[in-house]
Amino acid sequence: MPLQAVEPRRLYRQIADQLRALILCGEYAVGTRLPAERDLAARLEVSRPSVREALIALEVEGFVEVRPGSGIHVISRDPAPSAARLKPDDHGPFEIMGARHLIEGELAALAAARATPAQIASLEDALTDMASEVGAGAMPIGTDRLFHLRVAEIADNALLLRTVTELYDMRNNPLFEAMGQHFENEKTWRLALAEHRAVLKAIAAHKPETARAAMHRHLQRSQARFADTWPHTGEASAVPANAATV
Repeated sequence: MPLQAVEPRRLYRQIADQLRALILCGEYAVGTRLPAERDLAARLEVSRPSVREALIALEVEGFVEVRPGSGIHVISRDPAPSAARLKPDDHGPFEIMGARHLIEGELAALAAARATPAQIASLEDALTDMASEVGAGAMPIGTDRLFHLRVAEIADNALLLRTVTELYDMRNNPLFEAMGQHFENEKTWRLALAEHRAVLKAIAAHKPETARAAMHRHLQRSQARFADTWPHTGEASAVPANAATV
């Protein structure tokens, strides 16, 4: 039999595969609650954010449900017919945000060194629109995207702009969208808006090091908000005795 190409799988997919297998074989029966995220992370010897991505993947597929004040419950042994399908190349939110952290910090520093008054004004306009949307209770995905792309545009490098655009638009995959539904709200967007303003202030002052640090701080805090405690869910959970293989 000829050898076949080996496809590396992302960590969250490996975790999701193990949990899915336990659901399919009945070790985690429909109606039961999964172990707490911290317990799963300890058993698997992985980070809690990786477990979180795996649980969100199972939610997207229709196997589990996050219930306010209760935890993560198994709701089906079969994928929901209407469930979104994750593609093999769908990156996890933390992987995406890590890449953005590396690239966009440097772009913010370049913007601080090169920005013209007109370009600074365009960044201010984006944040004005973003503030209006947050004030109206809307999730300002479009204006957030606009701000980050305008920072990248100032570098005047088409390849870097395309990279930032592609990285940002990866948040449209089902996994990232589901994560956002749990962790993005008016409070988190107001925090993000304040962080954007710090980036803009540094760019307008033509301080590259400060701009780099401000962008890094924003993206680090954005990632931390996704890695924070599940909103309104209990951490405690019963662990089935026969689930020791997780």
